[in-house]
Amino acid sequence: MITLGLLDYAIIVTFFAITLGIGFYVSKSSGKSSSEFFLSGRSMPWWLLGISMVATTFSTDTPNLVTDIVRTNGVAGNWVWWAFLLTGLLTVFIYARLWRRSNVNTDLEFYELRYGGAPARFLRGFRAIYLGVIFNVITMSAVTLAAIKIGGIMLGLEAWQTVLIAGLVTVVFSAIGGFKGVVYTDFILFFVAMGGTIGAAYYLVNIPEVGGLERLLSNPDVKDKLKMIPELDDTKALVTLIIIPLAVQWWSSWYPGSEPGGGGYIAQRMLSAKNGKHAIAATFFFNIMHYAVRPWPWILVALASIVVFPDLDSLKQAFPIISDDKLGHDLAYSAMLTKLPTGLLGLVLTSLVAAYMSTISTQLNWGSSYIVYDFYKERIHPKASEKRLVAVGRISTVALMVLSAALALLLQNALQLFEILLVFGAGTGLIFILRWFWWRINAWSEITAMFASGILSLALKLTPLGDYLFSVNDGLLPSWSEYPSVVLTTTLAWLLVTYLTRPEHREVLYGFCEKIRPGGPGWEKIVQQGRTEGVDLKSGEKWSVPSGVLAMLLGTMLIYASLFAVGHWIYGEWLLTSTLTFLAVLSAVCLVFTWKKIEEIIE
Repeated sequence: MITLGLLDYAIIVTFFAITLGIGFYVSKSSGKSSSEFFLSGRSMPWWLLGISMVATTFSTDTPNLVTDIVRTNGVAGNWVWWAFLLTGLLTVFIYARLWRRSNVNTDLEFYELRYGGAPARFLRGFRAIYLGVIFNVITMSAVTLAAIKIGGIMLGLEAWQTVLIAGLVTVVFSAIGGFKGVVYTDFILFFVAMGGTIGAAYYLVNIPEVGGLERLLSNPDVKDKLKMIPELDDTKALVTLIIIPLAVQWWSSWYPGSEPGGGGYIAQRMLSAKNGKHAIAATFFFNIMHYAVRPWPWILVALASIVVFPDLDSLKQAFPIISDDKLGHDLAYSAMLTKLPTGLLGLVLTSLVAAYMSTISTQLNWGSSYIVYDFYKERIHPKASEKRLVAVGRISTVALMVLSAALALLLQNALQLFEILLVFGAGTGLIFILRWFWWRINAWSEITAMFASGILSLALKLTPLGDYLFSVNDGLLPSWSEYPSVVLTTTLAWLLVTYLTRPEHREVLYGFCEKIRPGGPGWEKIVQQGRTEGVDLKSGEKWSVPSGVLAMLLGTMLIYASLFAVGHWIYGEWLLTSTLTFLAVLSAVCLVFTWKKIEEIIE
């Protein structure tokens, strides 16, 4: 446990005063209507939305997760989430403009735009609870669990005390400020969080126990963890950490913040943008910051923690207050922060509070938007006034916070939650990508994918076969060698149902095609059918997907090259740094020309 100085308290109190002040300042405008409360009137600029996306994913559990990964699997273990860059850039260059054209209030409202009848209504209502409550509560509980561990190690707080303090402050701010309060505050939270993270990494690498960057990188226990790509002769690590994430995971899994085709709170921000160009710019900025800029400070602290706390026993001896059910490698990040001096300690604690508030406030606002628009208004009170909808939004915000806090008290580590969420969405990603560009997909396709993935995942997790497939082996992440079979089974199931059930009614398909203008060979049959019936579906517009895929590949090269250039610069490997920097610059130049082609067909 640490002792905070006067300066530390001053920094924390000032931060709380500013953020709560913003919440109260915008509360009046946010309460005018449900559109203001959840989308801020669709008037947000790209830079504010981009920073908000970065701040939202700057959660308290992310440094803990990265630390857990690095300590158990090395730097290369981060491919389990680095692979989602492909999903993110697919959203940037292909799906962002489509979401903005849809003009829906939530991404679940999309279901009754793309599909029709009772199946579409069921899908929308069920996923409002499935994602807005169940998945959302699980995600928030992981963030709150990280806050519990930070509070226990750094401040000596009991789990319930941390939950009460952190949850109360955040839920008050979220309920009064709405989406506008979340985004405005995210702007401040981002700079506080980045400053605290970078400052902590610099100081902790240079404490006497670590001895500076050069000694850290030459430490025998650390050297084996430095590789960014596993050795080619290490088949198990190569398959688990590189091949499965890059070949299957990124497109096949639904994961909050990295949904194939866009969705969740990322879609919420795209829908709140001024126009399609702002939606694209915001999501691209987010992916650059999320993958190329942020990881290395966390990685450096994780590597330094191996020197100071080489195993779980050393963590237990240093922090006996931590109960055995909360003891894990993810604790090492918080443990390292206890070594910070007054002033920097206050800044870092404030940055962690900022990260927590940003993530939870976003999840609360996004989840309550599902409850309000896709469940309450659709199923319970279709003629509810705007004032009532805002009130329901605020009540559901409080309820979601209480549920997630209760679950957090039962969990053990962040990696445990990451595994559950990743497996549970296995096989559903492809349908989210294709439903925009293939007319034959219907509501039953998505219903089948959702239930097949969920049932199969639960069966694997709760049976002896699941113990084998998802056990930890030789320090690696859960064995994903059988993961493709889950994806294949789910994919075959929804494809079979797609062809065995009737397609959506042509009026539904005409309406979607006319409004979204997806283009491409997947809609050619509907366009031709419409033409014979005298319906103009604007098929003459140039199809942007080929240029979008090229831009995605160039963006991937740019961001990965930047990520690894920074890493090799830290390692002191100048030739690789120069080569990767040149590749990043070349990719950026090519991307600029490709972007101009995309801009020509964006509204």
